[in-house]
Amino acid sequence: MGTKIGVLLSGCGVFDGSEIHEATLTLYFLAKHGAEIVCMAPDKKQFDVVNHHTSQPTGESRNVLHEAARIARGKIHDVANVKEADIDGVIIPGGFGAAKNLCSFAKDGPECEVDPAVARLLRDMHARKKPIGALCIAPVLIARLFGADYHVKLTIGTDPGTASALEKMGAKHKSAKPDGIVVDEKNGIVTTPCYMTAPGIVEVGAGAEKVVEKVLQMASAHRSIPAGA
Repeated sequence: MGTKIGVLLSGCGVFDGSEIHEATLTLYFLAKHGAEIVCMAPDKKQFDVVNHHTSQPTGESRNVLHEAARIARGKIHDVANVKEADIDGVIIPGGFGAAKNLCSFAKDGPECEVDPAVARLLRDMHARKKPIGALCIAPVLIARLFGADYHVKLTIGTDPGTASALEKMGAKHKSAKPDGIVVDEKNGIVTTPCYMTAPGIVEVGAGAEKVVEKVLQMASAHRSIPAGA
């Protein structure tokens, strides 16, 4: 059986869901490297809906899972129904949806709350030492869940405001180039800035592929450990 990697989506579109380039490149590189992909998202109402042409809220109501299904071509699971035992690792693309729908960072900053189903899965993955990758703004979830107790090492690039918020949650921020990654081997966390600093899709792709490769490497190493070891 091949390595199964979850891709945790937060809608469809940079301003109110998953950043489509980051999500699609993650899916592409996972497939290119032979992984089995398990797409997932919370089944709930989006925080807001934004017109991506005008960047203005529309006042519409949309469902996170239904919107994320556009990226997954319909093959997607409610994250509440995904268990740690179902996958060998998970990667979270960025986009404002990660800070609006997966957690409340966009509204509450360092005091944010993480969606309960998302928090449960990520905590279970971390407890079993299975790798977690996070792109762009998505590391805020990791900081909120694991910063205070584990002081995880993360990057969102070089933005001082967001870096400060991560550190207020107990994480250790490391600056990184647009296509660079920061690896916390002890906690099994891999992060990259993507569009937090990247000038374009080429740099985003370079960072996303590095995250995919490292998560797959970590997942393979974990799978080789005998049960109960």
